[in-house]
Amino acid sequence: MSAGFEEAERELDGLRFSALAVDVDTGETLFEHAPDLVLDTASVGKVFLLHRLLTEVDAGTRSLEERVTRRPSEWMDNSGLWYLLQADTLSLYDVAALIGAVSDNAATNTLCRVVGLPTVQEHTRSLGYVDSALDDVVRWPLPPGAPRTLSHATAAELVRFVRRTATAADLSPASADTLQRWLGAGMDLSMVASAFGLDPLAHYLFDRDIWLWNKTGTISTVRADTGLVMSPDRRIAYAVLANWPRGTDARDRVLAVMRTAGDALRNVLAEPRPDGGAL
Repeated sequence: MSAGFEEAERELDGLRFSALAVDVDTGETLFEHAPDLVLDTASVGKVFLLHRLLTEVDAGTRSLEERVTRRPSEWMDNSGLWYLLQADTLSLYDVAALIGAVSDNAATNTLCRVVGLPTVQEHTRSLGYVDSALDDVVRWPLPPGAPRTLSHATAAELVRFVRRTATAADLSPASADTLQRWLGAGMDLSMVASAFGLDPLAHYLFDRDIWLWNKTGTISTVRADTGLVMSPDRRIAYAVLANWPRGTDARDRVLAVMRTAGDALRNVLAEPRPDGGAL
């Protein structure tokens, strides 16, 4: 599998991948390529914001029923749905669901204000993620002095995050389920997940013996996809991240490589577990 990443990097000057896929239950590495390389991950870092929110819910200091009002400064179009909705006030649950389902930028900015971006960053470090973080709220255009990336990460740390979410290692079982449900509504199946042939609007719970939740990140120089893909008896945590220089037309080549990575995972899921066990 690594050869596909390496070949693409040779073909396109400046293209870089960080990729890893691991069986959640056996620890088997299914593919890897520069898993510790730090790359720009666009919206992927929003998962740390959602995780911090649920940590506060578990601690009893926050309720998902709390209602918040979007401020004019937090309005952002493009990614999301809230900018099209009439309602300015939503529950925290609904704000988080918008982030999970459509990577909503306005919802991200509002939730960052409520929870606090420094709090999210400290929380991420406290969990042991030293090369991954949500760097800023969503801004456009970027003002002088603002971070140049919305988030950054390595494939290795994102796979660790996915595995620990799948096993409720850092959240209560109820909150871990909630986070996976939000991300299971994600509508972007254009990258690794394109290989699974799922309905982009309804793929939580099994469809064609595959169950998926994921988070993606997309800007003009980034494609990133991380998540959990499952069969009835196997769970795989994966992350495939790609960055390339401005002015380089790499998108189609990158998406083809990510699809190939997804094909490899789908083939693994079609095989019986090596230990003959079941979830």
